[in-house]
Amino acid sequence: MKLPRLVIAAPSSGSGKTTVAAVLLAAWRARGRVVQPFKAGPDYIDPTHLGRAAGRTPRNLDGWFLDRPELLEVFRRGSAGAEGALVEGVMGLFDGRDALGREGSTAQAARWLDAPVVLVVDARAMAGSIAALVRGFRDHDPRLWLAGVVANRVGSARHAEILTEALEPVGVPLLGYLPRDPAFALPERHLGLVPAGERSLEPEAWARAAGTLDVEALWRLAQAAPALELPPHRLPEGRRPLRARIAVARDAAFSFYYPEALELLEQLGAELVPFSPLADEGPPEDAGAVWIGGGYPELYARELAANRGALAALRRFPGPVYAECGGLMYLSEALETPEGRYAMVGLVPGAARMQNRPTLGYRHVEALADGPVARRGWRAKGHAFHYSTRPAVEPAAWRRVDGTEREGYSDGRVHASYTHLYFPAAPELARRFVEAAAARAGV
Repeated sequence: MKLPRLVIAAPSSGSGKTTVAAVLLAAWRARGRVVQPFKAGPDYIDPTHLGRAAGRTPRNLDGWFLDRPELLEVFRRGSAGAEGALVEGVMGLFDGRDALGREGSTAQAARWLDAPVVLVVDARAMAGSIAALVRGFRDHDPRLWLAGVVANRVGSARHAEILTEALEPVGVPLLGYLPRDPAFALPERHLGLVPAGERSLEPEAWARAAGTLDVEALWRLAQAAPALELPPHRLPEGRRPLRARIAVARDAAFSFYYPEALELLEQLGAELVPFSPLADEGPPEDAGAVWIGGGYPELYARELAANRGALAALRRFPGPVYAECGGLMYLSEALETPEGRYAMVGLVPGAARMQNRPTLGYRHVEALADGPVARRGWRAKGHAFHYSTRPAVEPAAWRRVDGTEREGYSDGRVHASYTHLYFPAAPELARRFVEAAAARAGV
């Protein structure tokens, strides 16, 4: 597989990876290039900005969720029809599930993809020290190809010249910079960036920001990536005939879904029908199952509580219901926010309450009971990132494989937890969910 590709990394979170990646994607698109965006690590929000800039649906690549053959297959499938690919990294270049960045890091993804890496450095309070920083990142792992630097939050053209001169002895070129300009800052809130559907940079800002990037040099660097050999993989091939309808909550309150997970359900024979807990009367009556993903129910608690038709329809729905994080909050008896307490669906005992500190991290879990996505004893990989808390209830959905924590709720029909599953890491979970929906429809 010969495909130009580039990895955008940084020394740490907050350096400007998403902004640089989105500006570069928009610049390539403006030049007529079709480039597929990817995001390393478990992330639903940053990819929305990449997708808006590129005009293509982004995909996630995570080396803890997937082994290398499966990661490369997700990369291949996502890149279909593209003439290049750009991967935005996660956190710092060597940050991952373990202290050495061996699993789930940007460095791991770059090695597996055999892709050149461009380091985004926040240079707002830096001059000659950029050389020491870049030299350290270049030499830390000789298996990586650290091929260039983009400086962010640069004060002036003269500041950029100083950074360029400082990097000359290191042999890693400065391939452009973004000025220190509030207009180039993507908006944020408690879960990270605000999704692009709500607010992002305007096209004029993309174009202006790209004016200080060496867009063509970065494309030539992507073209220098060698051909990839694709080993055999374990992901399902082909497409099964349609056999089930799954209603998927999709609106401003619920939007956290991996595209490759949705596509896997479709590949296994599901028709995915969107519905809005904010605006609709509930899921379609002929749906065989319901999936309510994560999102921002806490921002729309009043509106969700006011849509009593949807609440009642979900209480009456007789088929399998699967919910993740925000979906769990919605299925709870109530959602407590600083603005008040709001009645929710009530399929899961107890109330969800917002707090100031997040709970986050990878999750390796084992099912404690048979349910719509797993049989008792099945193991799965996912992640958690939430600012709410709930009381422990039984029957619990999952047990942490690496601990004793029991989490979520599963009564055989309803399965709800804070864990966001990654279906491509365990396709049997997706297959079971489609089968559960088909059984409800009598297929």
